[in-house]
Amino acid sequence: MKEVRYAVVGAGNQGTYYALKLANGEVPASRLTAIAEVNPVKTEAIKAKLPDGILYYTDYKKMLDDKVCDAVLVVVPHYSHPEIVIECLHRGVHVITDKPAAVYTKQVEEMNAAARKSHALYGMMFNQRTNCLYRKMKEIISSGGIGSLQRVNWIITDWYRTQNYYDSGSWRATWKGEGGGVLINQCPHQLDLVQWVVGEMPVSVRGFCKYGKWHDVEVEDEVTAYFDYKNGASGVFITTTGEAPGTNRFEVSGTGGKLLCENGKLFYYKNAEDSADYCRTSKESFSKPKCEIFEPETDGQNPQHVGILTNFTRAILGEEKLFVDGKEGINGVELMNAIELSGWNDGEKITLPIDGKKYYDALMEHVAVSRYKEGNDSVVEGTLNFGTGSENVKSVK
Repeated sequence: MKEVRYAVVGAGNQGTYYALKLANGEVPASRLTAIAEVNPVKTEAIKAKLPDGILYYTDYKKMLDDKVCDAVLVVVPHYSHPEIVIECLHRGVHVITDKPAAVYTKQVEEMNAAARKSHALYGMMFNQRTNCLYRKMKEIISSGGIGSLQRVNWIITDWYRTQNYYDSGSWRATWKGEGGGVLINQCPHQLDLVQWVVGEMPVSVRGFCKYGKWHDVEVEDEVTAYFDYKNGASGVFITTTGEAPGTNRFEVSGTGGKLLCENGKLFYYKNAEDSADYCRTSKESFSKPKCEIFEPETDGQNPQHVGILTNFTRAILGEEKLFVDGKEGINGVELMNAIELSGWNDGEKITLPIDGKKYYDALMEHVAVSRYKEGNDSVVEGTLNFGTGSENVKSVK
């Protein structure tokens, strides 16, 4: 095989974005061959933007039957991710899914089980992992550069959304259609990164969620979560879609210093001495270790979605290792589920790994009284601009 034939399942905003990247030749050694979309209005909309020769299907299984693709990119509402991913893996078709992996851990466990049995590759579109700043943070932390972990803080409140955004689809911001709010739609990248960069999951979580605080929605649009780590370190994760202009500040502190990522820049505060050792040995009461502050050198690369697709293509062709194994998608979903479950129970401490059945049962109680809104599910908001800098790149499904 010299090139990978791709199919995109789902022709909404994000699916259209990926299809154009593939069709325009931005992903080396790849070719877009098919689109599967159940909504004829969306099919006609994407067809007008793509070159001739693309095949269009209303049934993705028929597309797989016709063997017109080597790999599938899944870009549909969250609840539908598992079915399509598992079907592809069972057939030995490589598959990469957009974030999040699924709505609840029980689904992800089924996906991961299918991946372990399949010879096909399974990837996640965690494009934020390609950001050189986050990669450098992970590198410094994993090499012991900040010493023993003390604190993790992420304020990610620059997700401002209008009511029109939520009204643009009947499934948006509903328990039945989306499975959550800001945590499941806007924050899967950060919930992945907060454990990937730090190198470990919290051992327990407390979540305090506000449901429909800033918008006419039934799901959470403001969240403050508290993390506890195995060594006693603590963390805070704050997010909302109701605040403008908002903030994006990611800070990880340890006894050896701290890392601060904000406004497209990374600063390394490196202690001359470990603060815990200094505390025990210093003969002064108000002194502290000397600290050097600098911007660590990175490779400057931030290829985002194209980077993930390029790696996935090369991994299929046997040219490099898969950068994001799809099975890692369970970590962010587990954090999301733990925050939601705690939020439904007045901030109860949730120990990880989460009780998947308990979460599923609680979610289904919310789904049972969920309501679809009036919304135009045929709207595709044109070609999206996801940015090219080192800032976070947000995906809008």
